[in-house]
Order: sequence, then structure tokens, then C-alpha cells
Amino acid sequence: MGPNRHTDRLKHTTLFAVFVVAVVACTQVIDLNEEDSDTESQDILKESLVYRDLEDIQESGKLVAITSYSSTSFFLYRGELMGFEYELLQWLAEYLELELEVKIASDMDELINMLNRGEGDIVAHNLTITTERKKYLAFTEHHATTRQVLVQRKPENWQKMRAADIQDKLVDSPVDLVDLKGEVIYVRKNTSYVERLMHLEKELGGRFSIVYEPPNRNTEDIIRDVAEGKIDYTVADHNIALLNSMYYPNLDISVDISLLQRIAWAVRKNSPELRDEVSKWVAEARGSERYNVIYNKYFKSRRANTARVKSEFFSKAGGKISPYDEIIKQYADSIGWDWRLLAAQIYQESKFKPSTRSWAGAVGLMQVLPTTAEQMGYCSIEKPELNIQAGVAYIKYLTKFWEDIPDNERVKFVLASYNAGPGHVSDARRLAMKYGKNPNVWDDNVEEFILKKSTPEFYNDDVVRYGYCRGEEPHAYVTEITARYNYYSQFIKAS
Repeated sequence: MGPNRHTDRLKHTTLFAVFVVAVVACTQVIDLNEEDSDTESQDILKESLVYRDLEDIQESGKLVAITSYSSTSFFLYRGELMGFEYELLQWLAEYLELELEVKIASDMDELINMLNRGEGDIVAHNLTITTERKKYLAFTEHHATTRQVLVQRKPENWQKMRAADIQDKLVDSPVDLVDLKGEVIYVRKNTSYVERLMHLEKELGGRFSIVYEPPNRNTEDIIRDVAEGKIDYTVADHNIALLNSMYYPNLDISVDISLLQRIAWAVRKNSPELRDEVSKWVAEARGSERYNVIYNKYFKSRRANTARVKSEFFSKAGGKISPYDEIIKQYADSIGWDWRLLAAQIYQESKFKPSTRSWAGAVGLMQVLPTTAEQMGYCSIEKPELNIQAGVAYIKYLTKFWEDIPDNERVKFVLASYNAGPGHVSDARRLAMKYGKNPNVWDDNVEEFILKKSTPEFYNDDVVRYGYCRGEEPHAYVTEITARYNYYSQFIKAS
């Protein structure tokens, strides 16, 4: 199967995902009148253990970013990697002319700890700039502003009430700030919400309690508890609360508890050059048409957001990748593959659109060439299941072709061959051997020479039998599928 057939090039992006195990969590109730209340956990690493600034990052060719798995930052929908922070990170990587590696932290503490341990170079998260956080983080220029709001439920019969009646009802219920005495508010520790609540308690001279939620629960999880009546109050940034009120119309988010606050990303305090360069990009991006399109996509498109979050193909809810999961599972098992790997390949080929046709004549979910299908014994490949059958048959053939490659490497050779043909990959192996590289290892070995097969010095080499190859195609194909599979395997259950 020839080059230029897959349609989903994740430009300038190489993704490697890591889920970090949550720190030990317990639920703790505190009295906000205590003078020595500390809003920051002792578990937060407040000093950087590494030094790596912009020059070091540029030398590596890769920007390593840390974000969270949530319905705004980073998630999977219909097989596609999406998210507000994710799209902005792609844009930033383009600006810096670097590849992007995204790592996922399980909670707020780990976002900061991973940064200061050197596991990433920038935290891309909905971080409010606070005085306390400035002690151990260097914030970039802010890219947005928001305010904190009290999240609560509307009256039980709110749907039958006029707007004016609802407001009257709310006046009599414990929702105003001055009426929060004796109430319990649920938030995560180490968030700006705790700091604001402490200031609020002093401002009002009242007395209320806060329950610390486990750190591995995000703001959206706690908002859902309010909507479902499990708890009565939480606090959230207005943009996040507004988004969730689209999903849960029984929520009231009308009570502000803060003035406008700046939202920014953060780097280590010993990375001033990176901070300055990212701030320069933010200043140019903020308010631009592209930024507004991305922001509106995730925070203002009520119909699209509601449809997405209620979909069985939304990774934080439904757990399905595509409408063809059951077929994919059946045929992946026949070749000994994790079905999520085969799904990642099919997304790369067609984005799960069976009507896809390439310029070279490849058709269907797996973009099978009719001539290849015939060689595999399939005359009709228009229907999705038949197309997958033919594609999997070709994978079986390639797996047999590369049976001398060690098991842990074979998949990458099969994928590269599915894209460019086994002849070009064999040429790259012979070149690797000639130049002292390992012909049985893809990364940093054979992949290097599949790339070089686009230059005369190498495609004219005596050991090359199949001539010129646009090596960027199979190289990107392998990289993007394996990266996507890493996310699929973490976001979607195996069974």
C-alpha cells in the first residue's frame, strides 16, 4: 500500500502518554476560622530538582507538557485526541518548531511535582495565578481571565417556575455568601478555591466548613456530585462551571465569590527563557481568531459540548472508540493484537469513515487497495466488515513476512510496511546494517534510514532495491499510531 494514504497527520507532534498514580487521598473537614490553616499540601515539591531551560529543550527537539485528563484539557472523542489545552499545546509546539510530548498527571499536586521533578517542562492547565503558587511556579503571561463561582442546585421545581420566581426562591435559600454560615463546601486541596474561601471567610466574618475531596477527583467530578444531589456546594472557575451547566441544567452558578482572576500556564522558576518565549506566544495568540475558535469550541458551543459529553464515544463517559469496536475486537484477536491498536491504525487510515477513498485508489476503513485485497482473496471490500477482514489479512501476511523480527519490535515493521510496502522497509533494514545500526530495531535504527530513503545518496545506494521512498510517510505513520494507541490503552478499557 503506497504512501500519502492516511489523512490524519498530527503535525509536529509525537505523543507519549503517562498516567501517574494518585497520591494517597483522604477526606478532611477543616474549620476556616483556624488561623494556621495551610492551603498548600506538604506533599507539593516546591523546589526544582532539575535545570532545563529553552536552549536545552530546543536541543532535544521536544517540548514536554503536563496536563490533566478532563473534558476540557485532554480527552478522546470518536477516536480523536481533543481538548482545549491540547490544541493550544499543538499550536505552541508549532510556534516553537518542536515536537510535542504530552504527559498526564492524576491530580493538582502531581501537575506541580512532575514539573519540578523534571518530568515535563510546562504545566498546561487551568491555573489561577495566586501569591502562594508564585513561590514555587513561574507563570507565563495569562491567556484568559475568569472568576470563581459557587456551584449549587436550583430549586427542585425550577423547571416550572418563572425566572423571577426562581430568583425569589434563591433569596430565601442558603445561597448568598452572607448566608453560608454552617454550610459545607466541597473542594480539592491545593486549589485556588481553598485560598479564596479562606479570604471570603475573613471578609464575611462568618463560619463555614470545607471538605477536602480526594486529589484524584477533578472539579468536574465534584460539580457532578452537586448536580446529582450528593453534595450541596462546590466552587469552580466560571468557564468550567458554565460548561458543566450545559450538561446539568439544574445547576445554579450565579453567585460570584471572587473578582476576575488571571488564568495561565506555568514553568519551573529556573526556566526564565522558556517562560518569556511562551509569554510572547501567549501575547500574540490571546484574542486572535484562532484562539477564539479554540476557546469557543470547548467552552461556548452548547449543542456540540452537550452532544459530546453524552456520547458513548466520549472517553470519560461511554468508553467506546468507534461504531465498529465489536468488529475490530473480533478481527484484532485473530492476529493477536490489542483491539485498541487496530482501532488506532483504522483511525489513522480513515478516521472511522468507511466512505474514505485515497488518491491512490485505497478504499474503506483500512484504506485497502483493491489489488492488495484481491491478493488476500477479497474481491469486495466496500462494506466495513469486509474491509477490515481484508486489512487484517494483509497484516497477517506482513506479520509472517517479518517473523524474524523480535516480537516486541515486529508491530512497528508491520505498520511501516502496511503504509509503504515491505520492500522499502527491507531497503531501510539493509541500509541500517550497512551503517552499523540494528536492522531488527525500529526506533533510532531502521526508522532513521526509512527517512533517508528520500535522498539520492541513500536511495541510489547499492543495497537499495526499491529506489526512492518518501520516508516521512511511514515514519509518521508508525509514530502516530503507536502514540495514539498509548492513549487509547489508557483511556479505554481492554474488554
